[in-house]
Amino acid sequence: MAEGAASWEGPAPPDSAGGEDDPRADAGDATGTAGGRMRDRRSGVALPGAAGTPVDSEAGLLEAAKATPRRSSIIKDPSNQKCGGRKKTVSFSSMPSEKKISSAQDCISFMQAGCELKKVRPNSRIYNRFFTLDPDLQALRWEPSKKDLDKAKLDISAIKEIRLGKNTETFRNNGLADQICEDCAFSILHGENYESLDLVAHSADVANIWVSGLRYLVSRSKQPLDFMEDNQNTPRILWLKTMFEAADVDGNGIMLEDTAVDLIKQLNPTLKESKIRLKFKEIQKSKEKLTTRVTEEEFCEAFCELCTRPEVYFLLVQISKNKEYLDANDLMLFLEAEQGVAHITEDVCSDIIRRYELSEEGRQKGFLAIDGFTQYLLSPECDIFDPEHKSVVQDMTQPLSHYYISTSHHTCLTEDQGQGPAADLHGYVRALQMGCRSLELDVIEGPEDEPVLRGGRSPAPGAAAAHLSFRSVLEVINKFAFATSEYPLILCLGVRCSLPQQKVMVQHLRTVFGDQLYTEAPLPSESYLPSLEKLKRRILVEGKKLPADSQGSDGEVTDDEEEDEEAERPTGRMQLCRELSDLVSLCQAAQRGDSELAMRGQNAWEVCSFSESGASRLASECPEDLVSHNKRFLSRVRPSAARADSSNLNPQDFWNCGCQLVAMNFQTPGPRMDLHTGWFLQNGGCGYVLRPSVMRDEVSYFRADTKGAVPGASPLALRLKVISGQHFPKPRGACAKGDVIDPYVCVEIHGLPADRAEQRTRTVQDNSDNPIFDETFEFQVNLPELAAVRFVVLDDDYIGDEFIGQYTIPFECLQPGYRHVPLRSFVGDVLEHATLFVHVAITNRSGGGGARAPKRSLSARMGKKVREDTALRNVGLKTVDDVFKTAVHPLREAIDMRENMQNAIVSIKELCGLPPIASLKQCLLTLSSRLITSDNTPSVFLVMKDSFPYLEPVGAIPEVQKKMLAAYDLMIQESRFLIEMAESVHEKIVQCQKAGMEFHEELHNLGAKEGLKGRKLSKASESFAWNITVLKGQGDLLKNAKNEALENMKQIQLACLSCGLSKTPSSSAEAKGKRSLEAIEEKESSEENGKL
Repeated sequence: MAEGAASWEGPAPPDSAGGEDDPRADAGDATGTAGGRMRDRRSGVALPGAAGTPVDSEAGLLEAAKATPRRSSIIKDPSNQKCGGRKKTVSFSSMPSEKKISSAQDCISFMQAGCELKKVRPNSRIYNRFFTLDPDLQALRWEPSKKDLDKAKLDISAIKEIRLGKNTETFRNNGLADQICEDCAFSILHGENYESLDLVAHSADVANIWVSGLRYLVSRSKQPLDFMEDNQNTPRILWLKTMFEAADVDGNGIMLEDTAVDLIKQLNPTLKESKIRLKFKEIQKSKEKLTTRVTEEEFCEAFCELCTRPEVYFLLVQISKNKEYLDANDLMLFLEAEQGVAHITEDVCSDIIRRYELSEEGRQKGFLAIDGFTQYLLSPECDIFDPEHKSVVQDMTQPLSHYYISTSHHTCLTEDQGQGPAADLHGYVRALQMGCRSLELDVIEGPEDEPVLRGGRSPAPGAAAAHLSFRSVLEVINKFAFATSEYPLILCLGVRCSLPQQKVMVQHLRTVFGDQLYTEAPLPSESYLPSLEKLKRRILVEGKKLPADSQGSDGEVTDDEEEDEEAERPTGRMQLCRELSDLVSLCQAAQRGDSELAMRGQNAWEVCSFSESGASRLASECPEDLVSHNKRFLSRVRPSAARADSSNLNPQDFWNCGCQLVAMNFQTPGPRMDLHTGWFLQNGGCGYVLRPSVMRDEVSYFRADTKGAVPGASPLALRLKVISGQHFPKPRGACAKGDVIDPYVCVEIHGLPADRAEQRTRTVQDNSDNPIFDETFEFQVNLPELAAVRFVVLDDDYIGDEFIGQYTIPFECLQPGYRHVPLRSFVGDVLEHATLFVHVAITNRSGGGGARAPKRSLSARMGKKVREDTALRNVGLKTVDDVFKTAVHPLREAIDMRENMQNAIVSIKELCGLPPIASLKQCLLTLSSRLITSDNTPSVFLVMKDSFPYLEPVGAIPEVQKKMLAAYDLMIQESRFLIEMAESVHEKIVQCQKAGMEFHEELHNLGAKEGLKGRKLSKASESFAWNITVLKGQGDLLKNAKNEALENMKQIQLACLSCGLSKTPSSSAEAKGKRSLEAIEEKESSEENGKL
């Protein structure tokens, strides 16, 4: 292990002074590990035709499509990318030749061998020191130092706490702290005054070893553990011996290598046979023996080294209070405090142990060892995708135009239109099975009076064209229409056939679909389309419709090709039969979607079809108008006709503008199809996703090109730690290369322009089985309801193909805590056993696009920019401005109350040595450990005052505890003030909003009377919408903050009771606690049913 330590970075040679005040490292050395070279192809692609970029010709699009790498990122703004120019570095645990950490004894051995750590001082200086653990495990020592050897040490008995991360005053106040890697930093708090020794390791692996080992030693000094004395009698080893003895039929304590390999593969099917055999040879070579038989000891050693994931071991030791197994109570605290699982019970945890623990002894005694815990973390229960979203959870009673709709383009194709095969029925089956709710059917004249579908490449000269009959396609659609989703299916008909064959089409449509066809004529008075609930299991026909005043059975309609980008092309006419026209009800195709059409008045049942460049032009020139238009009307965006290879547009650019029907080539895999597929995984994969409320409300302000916060919304902070990967396959298209890969991970955020970002990890060399990345990224997301996260794993040393796997997930579906990410192949198939292990933390509340409760989270500090984004604007009409002025003071009060409570919570977390992402339950658990006296009794007790959990000291307490109790009291006071005042402040905001809305209908008339016109009148309308949006948003945020505060009070009380901070005996404390919780719940319930 000492050699491994030296391989990371050799210690800097001491200078002649050798004193504590002589820096041994500059600031740049304190940044932790970097990694992975950054190729140009990962720097993002700026496509002509994207929202905000006008397109002058189809040639530009075609050239861009050809030049774009198939697997490149679709984050387009290079200024948002902070991942360039990093050198490739390697973590020790990623080296196949290094022994893995699989027990506390391994950590102790490493610490005794010693390694270099960087010592951080408050004066912004950083020193290189070599740290070791004494052989008798009693003290920590470092050198060089001006101090005597007996003084340059820290007794293990003096250690109070070990913190991982930059969570002390020294780190927070050090001028170089921003350059120090969070995952490499840790602190040792010691002495009665909790002084800190702040250190930085060369990698997150080394930091984890020191933290785990020190915590183990500290806990051992307080309550001796059984596992330290005899590493051969751990529950895991005893289980492995049992398995070995069961397979050792001769009972000789030895078995054939083939039998041992089969047994390990049976216990862990993910391992490769070659790797197991190699491990046996390594073990036997170290013992200077060569044989085809394996002893019990060698079997256990090989299994532990092959099957122990160090990152999971460190996690288990941390949450088990330094044991090597979890009991039901440990697991319950982990699920509540870290995983964000509500209403967890000890019985539920016991059931998890029974289902995942591998040893019979563990299941009987109720503990979960490392192998069972690993299986649990890999199970669907710990998947990153929120299982709540595997069913329909959003409000489905909104008008059809309020949803994003999964839409297919050239559905009949299975490959690109130029080079792929002819049309295929499987294209429709695949699209419907993927949740598609809008299919395209381009119908042309067919032989024998039967219409057929156009699609696929042109036939060879002299060969007959291979087309699909219209009837066969309808029959396939009817079979699979509602197999995945029961919500309406839209058939977009492009008709290019004669009147007789149009009548045949009508006959087939009525025969195949019967009563499922929706043909009710909309009422002229209806301003919105019907809801999805009303349209369940109905087929809607989208197409041309004869004018209402046309006479006769047939007539003419415009024959405009929406895919043609040239607006000045003359519009033709085509014949349309009355029967086919009558089938079109709620989705009547409007004329060609140009700027003039999009802004004119139209009926709710008319659908505007835009070409890709036309929609991009609108998004660039008038984004607010396009968003406003899409509040009531459906918009379809088709890929450019220049995409002859069936490449896809970026759907995010048009979703940002509220366009519902963004057509995708389902047959073409790649980053853009990944984004579309991942986006529609939410809401049960039903093909409909409710758009954010700011894009649906009749009066609201929203710009698709916003570069900052959305008015009335509170930005969220996503903190994502990429910990490790498991069982990465070799890139499928790689050539002339062995099985060795150099993986790295890119994390992409898709959403508003202000939210788009990309970060990447370092590269781990020569490791596909369990590469350790241990890198943390932070992202700000201004509109989470419109955001998605994409994980991409790539090979940094590829030949021909770099793509390993990816996974795309809507932001609203992220689960907090330690999660596994199941990777998918380039074509979207699940890669067996290939996963990423990550930690997810989200601060601040998530918004309300869906009809579900917000995730567990805590608010972060609000900055000056947020206050600017919540300021009311001057409309320019005195009567209107006078109404909005009455909301200025309530808005300030609401923001101050939320900010004060949030800052108080952050302060108590900082004093507890926890990051802002930690839960209050974690905070109370940490706090309680410091409030226990030497005789194991609490120095404070929980006292409920007016249903609020206060802590009262018992006798005199040290200054450190006084400071923490003062911060705790401040948090309770600020939370109580918000809970008690929120109702009255919220009422004032709501009243102002209602008073302002009374001017909505007459705003233009009032402006005209005041002499406003043109741009000034538009500006007044814009400011009015801004103010209404701010008032509604801030009212909702205040309501959410109150609910959060009430939930916090309940969680604090439960945590205090579970930590033993109760003055009364346990039974009476439990009864009293229940009464107090009931009081909090009654307060919450009564106010939920009242004005809030």
